[in-house]
Amino acid sequence: MRQNPSFTMTDVAELRRLIARNPWATLVSATDDGIVASHYAILLDDERDDLTLVGHVGKPDDMLHGLGQRELTLIFQGPHGYITPRWYGDVQAVPTWNYVAVHLTGVPEILSTEENLVVLDKLVTHFENAEPDPRLMWQAPNDEAFVTRLERGTMGFRLTPTKIVAKRKLSQNKPDEAVDTIIAELTGSGAYANPELAAEMKRAHDALRGARS
Repeated sequence: MRQNPSFTMTDVAELRRLIARNPWATLVSATDDGIVASHYAILLDDERDDLTLVGHVGKPDDMLHGLGQRELTLIFQGPHGYITPRWYGDVQAVPTWNYVAVHLTGVPEILSTEENLVVLDKLVTHFENAEPDPRLMWQAPNDEAFVTRLERGTMGFRLTPTKIVAKRKLSQNKPDEAVDTIIAELTGSGAYANPELAAEMKRAHDALRGARS
């Protein structure tokens, strides 16, 4: 991902927020047989306050990626959407796409069976706890034999990134009036309405304006 100083994200708390809200990640490895990409839910390591991640792949994806033997890039995609030039008014302009994305690269550490079980349990709990009646990993009708078989079909990992590229391209190069119009249009009911992107833009620009004042 080409970086641009105007769009660079460096605040760890903001990066953690983005990852926590968008845990469905793309895993990319450069292997001897070419580029390999997979898709998995990934969590922040709750025992750390940095950008260390924990997750798993289903076998044989561990072999396809050479997991633990080479660098792996995890890509997290935040809110994104089309921005029409009509929203800029009667000026020269072209369409663009606003987005937020984080690329974290490092060599994963392979987890032990016990550590992998903990991560799998946390993964299930993380998503199931959104409901009032969560179905947890160790809950009946699941039993120990079933969970053990499940774990054997996966490979858990922990990744502490050695390279971080994060980008928040949210019309920072536009005047405040144009930004306010874009946010209003994204919040509306038109063809390109995108409330999630509007909220992310408002958050970013409120911080920028606060820093200027």
